[in-house]
Amino acid sequence: MRHVLALVGAIALVSVSTAANSASTDGKNRKVLIVNVGSQAVNNLYASPITAKTWEEDLLGQRLLGPGESISANIDNGTNECNYDLKVVMKDGKEQVQRNINVCVISKWVVGDSGNVVVEK
Repeated sequence: MRHVLALVGAIALVSVSTAANSASTDGKNRKVLIVNVGSQAVNNLYASPITAKTWEEDLLGQRLLGPGESISANIDNGTNECNYDLKVVMKDGKEQVQRNINVCVISKWVVGDSGNVVVEK
């Protein structure tokens, strides 16, 4: 049992240090507040550098962003890039995409039934 606990602790330590090492080194804040003002949930949230060919992992994971809810999304993938494409997929499958958003300058992305808007800091 002691060996199992030691292994679990080692895995947790590696997970935390990996997350810490993936942060950018330029000190810029890449957190964007995602606000859902729509009548349905956001199922997926993606952010990929504009240089990427595909969308990176879903930042919501298994979570839904319900109507009236918000989440502070850390867009920092450790590359020191600031320009990202952002995408949400609503519960009904409709997508909203914002291209070439400078997440080092933008502080809020509001999504809703009739479209979306980006707000600067």
